[in-house]
Amino acid sequence: MAERTVADRLSHGGLTVWEAGGQPVSLAGLTRPSAGQVRVGPVYTPPGSRGQGFGGAVTAAVSQAALDAGVAEVLLYTDLANPTSNALYQRLGFQPVSDRIQLAFSPAAP
Repeated sequence: MAERTVADRLSHGGLTVWEAGGQPVSLAGLTRPSAGQVRVGPVYTPPGSRGQGFGGAVTAAVSQAALDAGVAEVLLYTDLANPTSNALYQRLGFQPVSDRIQLAFSPAAP
């Protein structure tokens, strides 16, 4: 499944790897445009590269590239429990729109 997802993202330029000093330091993905929108995700920076602006740089780059390509809206979902990423995304110009919660129900034990 992951292999197919990566292949699909690569087929439309939906993965961007950020490098510093010739080494990969962060990654951001974009979905295919739909109804004038794209979603940023995943965004990942390995622990040893965090706190240096790489995640923000790659997120800003893919977001701007989508807007330059004519997409009307760039969306992303973030974990409200992560104040670091939330503050970063707001500095990049993203605005909170709504909060969501995901619940999973399972059968009761007999």
